[in-house]
Amino acid sequence: MATDLEMRAKEAFVDDNFDLAVDLYTQALDVDPKNADLYADRAQANIKLGGFTEAVADANKAIELDPSMTKAYLRKGTACIKLEEYQTAKAALEAGVLLAPGDSRFTKLIKECDERIAEEKISLSKKVMPNAPPTTMSLSSDTTIEEVNSSHPTHGPPNQTKETPNKPKFRHDYYNTPTEVVLTIFAKGIPAENVTVEFGEQTLSVTIDSLGEEYHFQRRLFAKIVPANCRYQVLSTKVEIRLSKAETITWTSLEYSGKAAPQKINTFLATKPQRPSYPSSKSKVDWDKLEAEVKKEEKDEKLDGDAALNKFFQDIYKDADEDTRRAMSKSFVESNGTVLSTNWREVGLKKVEGSAPDGMEIKKWEY
Repeated sequence: MATDLEMRAKEAFVDDNFDLAVDLYTQALDVDPKNADLYADRAQANIKLGGFTEAVADANKAIELDPSMTKAYLRKGTACIKLEEYQTAKAALEAGVLLAPGDSRFTKLIKECDERIAEEKISLSKKVMPNAPPTTMSLSSDTTIEEVNSSHPTHGPPNQTKETPNKPKFRHDYYNTPTEVVLTIFAKGIPAENVTVEFGEQTLSVTIDSLGEEYHFQRRLFAKIVPANCRYQVLSTKVEIRLSKAETITWTSLEYSGKAAPQKINTFLATKPQRPSYPSSKSKVDWDKLEAEVKKEEKDEKLDGDAALNKFFQDIYKDADEDTRRAMSKSFVESNGTVLSTNWREVGLKKVEGSAPDGMEIKKWEY
């Protein structure tokens, strides 16, 4: 049955009926969910429909099932280029060309990626940070994640997601910091091994396996991120995802809209405030530098005798934990300054008796 559906899907694709092709490939995947070819072919149909985010997800699944499938890498690269994720596209294409060294399609697209990446670098270097008012953290409205069953990904425009009816929903919120966007998905009691998160240059894919059902949160993000610096954590009541911003801008939404340019964040919020300077007829003194030099001299000062010993004990006490400090204080006081112990387990059980140096004895003074 899956083979028959696949043949009908290919016929629909040849006839430019891409919506029907996606539907038929989806039905075939219901019958044969481990078929990498079906995912790769549905990715191609999604590309034709402009569903580039869905195409990337399908290509990733095909690569997971069959890492040697060259067309999956090609289609992932093509979709990522359409999403302007040139670094991710280049990585996929370079992996694919290793499997098909003579395929000129890979080299042509890799060259296009290199050109786009170079253009981005030049454009970024020309940007000047405008003087923007301080930006506060923004919190999204209480919205709902529209999960889609893994075998029924959407095939609409790249910034839309269809919802499978009668499926559980996970609420999500996000907020801005100067360098990150923190996304929280309120999924309770999900084991960490049941959560998969994939970061692209401007895409996010979250898969949650809940009671045997796979749900996906796939978005083309508001702006580009740095995948290597992104991270996530699965907690008992939620999944917290930290997206590292490629630019210090305020995200006015989580998803890409293609509309107004985002506002730059005033970077002084994330930096240490400078000390005010006042007009003076005297020469300026760098007090911060002077303070650092004094501290360095104190640290490097060479002590000897009792002074060195006292400093040694002070350093131990300063860096010690609470039990060690209690042991040092109790042993020193109870032994009249003749014993200094750091073992609270031993000191806390009994009174510490004095211990005189060799050749000497302890005498109690009568008052």
